[in-house]
Amino acid sequence: MSAEITAATADGFLRHRALILVAAGGAVVEGAILTAIAPTALPVAAQVTALPPIAAYHDLRWLFADGQSWQGFAVVVAVVLAAHAVLDATLLRLAWPRGPAEPAPPRASRAFWSCLALTLVCWVILAPAATLTFGVAVLPFSWPLIGALPLVLGALLVLSHGGIAEGWWNRLPPLRMLGWLLGSFAVLSASSALIAHLDATRLDGGVLLTVVAVTGLFNARAWYGMAALAARLPARSSSVWRVWLRRVAWRRSSLPPRTPVRMLNGIPVAPLAGVLVLVLVIGVARLMFDGDISVGRHPPPPATGAVLGPARGSEPAYAVPGGSDGQGKDPASAVLVVEGWGTWCCDAANGLRVLEPRMMVRQFSYLGLDALGDPLRSSPDDDDLPLPELGDKIAAQVEYLHSVTHGSVDLVAESEGTLGVYAVLTRHPNLPVSSVVLLSPIIEPGQLRFPGTRDGSRPVPTQALNELNHLVGSMSPYGSTGASALLASVSQFGAQYFAGASSGNGPGRRLTVIPLADALTLPACSLPPGMMVVSGFHGGLLGNPAVLPVVARFLAGQPATLPAQNQARMRTAAEVITNVATAWRMPDVTVTCPAP
Repeated sequence: MSAEITAATADGFLRHRALILVAAGGAVVEGAILTAIAPTALPVAAQVTALPPIAAYHDLRWLFADGQSWQGFAVVVAVVLAAHAVLDATLLRLAWPRGPAEPAPPRASRAFWSCLALTLVCWVILAPAATLTFGVAVLPFSWPLIGALPLVLGALLVLSHGGIAEGWWNRLPPLRMLGWLLGSFAVLSASSALIAHLDATRLDGGVLLTVVAVTGLFNARAWYGMAALAARLPARSSSVWRVWLRRVAWRRSSLPPRTPVRMLNGIPVAPLAGVLVLVLVIGVARLMFDGDISVGRHPPPPATGAVLGPARGSEPAYAVPGGSDGQGKDPASAVLVVEGWGTWCCDAANGLRVLEPRMMVRQFSYLGLDALGDPLRSSPDDDDLPLPELGDKIAAQVEYLHSVTHGSVDLVAESEGTLGVYAVLTRHPNLPVSSVVLLSPIIEPGQLRFPGTRDGSRPVPTQALNELNHLVGSMSPYGSTGASALLASVSQFGAQYFAGASSGNGPGRRLTVIPLADALTLPACSLPPGMMVVSGFHGGLLGNPAVLPVVARFLAGQPATLPAQNQARMRTAAEVITNVATAWRMPDVTVTCPAP
């Protein structure tokens, strides 16, 4: 019997040729446009005809990618809102099951306003997630995206029936509708991963559009499945939670038993559930900042007793430059450790100092040096510096270490500290730097910039990012301004400095180690041959017991490798994660993969 039902359902779907044509054809049309103007954004093309909540998130990211003033943004929002409401209403009516026993499809006007309302609700709830993804495109590191993805998936799930089921706003979706949304999320992720992988190999564009068309075909099947479920939903929900609330209210009052249900019918349950998802994500972020949840970050240093390096007057008698300590490394060298934003000075170099006792190992201070040349103790709210100033401060401290040791200086940078290294190598190419170690590096910063507007005002995405940055800063121990100066300077200089540091400026000896979590924000290209991938989160590698010995061996001139078999698996996992993530972050419109 179940096989007959499945066959009948499949036959019914295949008879909906107009639905298949619109869903697959709409995806191919956007795919063809992106192939011509922004090929690396092709992985998001099929989302244009996906289920309404997914399509709303697709539109919202494109709105954020186009920097507009409030006036221009409002016009674009109105046009996109109306256009996609028409498209969703058309897909809903085309997907509605046919037959004498089936209810009539919703009127065109009701479907239009229902889909329009759903898109508006999704945009409001998902605006923080879109802002985070916009920020990641400016300053690519994984923590914001790790925070955004649960919000996106949670909101999509609780609104999965939006625009399709009658009265969707005052009921939660049935489990089978959740299944269609999860299936669409998985298929779109797999499709994006396949397109990104094929595009990195420079495969013919026709093959990529075929993948987009097949994904659009699945979109049509998801619409048909959701419409079939919506056609059979009762006009009013009798879910367990409503029955429970009705019984509780009836027992504690003298109202008629059905009064609470009539009252609940006017409550926007689905939007409120989406808001609760947002509140939950913010609550978890707050717990992480308060220290109740700790992942991969260094604790603050003690008030006293931090090791700043060899005390003045007790520096070792360094050998003459050009000598050797028997390990292939000049003992007259020094190491400057540059940690990222939100860190403390000056104990982060202690672990490396223990492994390299013959080197002068110092931590960079964002406040500079005192009169004796020691790094000034700094706190997280001292780290928000523009990139040119950060690069110049690093250069000054490199020059000081060179004057003390009369030898070369190695740079070990982590997280946002790698941005400072890019600035140093671009602005000061003749510094006595012998090697560079990049841990949790920021790869391809400035993929999107803070564009200006004709009237000189800040565009909407920039204002949204500033407000979110202020909110996060207020929640965190880093100050209410957050990383505003850093974000603005990365938008202006990040791509330029990254290109300059990657074009051969500076030393040839380089070691790059990325944590697996940062694969979420890497460009969808093949990983460079010399890049190591390790398990971990962004910003925690300098204290990682598996990574620190590798760094020490590299600085000593010894081979710095990890097990080859493990590296092969980690690199494959990183590329898969990167390709999947392209479906849910900002569309890549500027990054171009090098020829294989």
